[in-house]
Amino acid sequence: MKILGIDPGTTTVWYAIVEKIWQQYTLIDYWVIETAPKISLEQKLVEIWADISWLLDLHKPERVWVEKLFFNTNITTWIAVAHARWVVIHEIARRWISLFEYTPLQIKKAVTGSWAAKKAQLQKAIQMIFRLDDIPKPDDAADAIGIAYMTGLERNSL
Repeated sequence: MKILGIDPGTTTVWYAIVEKIWQQYTLIDYWVIETAPKISLEQKLVEIWADISWLLDLHKPERVWVEKLFFNTNITTWIAVAHARWVVIHEIARRWISLFEYTPLQIKKAVTGSWAAKKAQLQKAIQMIFRLDDIPKPDDAADAIGIAYMTGLERNSL
């Protein structure tokens, strides 16, 4: 099963592709979709849509897991990220791919065993799970990998 994990944003959208065969996990790819910081939100959304569409065509995941938004103190940023997240979800739904969502706390708990894990602990856990030479950087990359990894841990998703 190929799984796509997405950590949404407006300037960066981190993604990871994990393949699970039985109980063996393989990290296929992870990287970032970047938009120019000074362009309009509308332009960013079009770029994100085009890149997500390309990614879905390339990897053909069976399941996609997107990190849920949590409210921070900057409502303007939160709303912009919600728009970007909607573009991602819309393209996934349009293709009838199974879509699931996790909160950052759920990801930390599933990957590290602790709700209170720090970003560095999540990165180290991902490095160990996938036997990577280095920790995935930046921490948003580890979030995307963790999101994809969680699918295999969910009994109901198999």
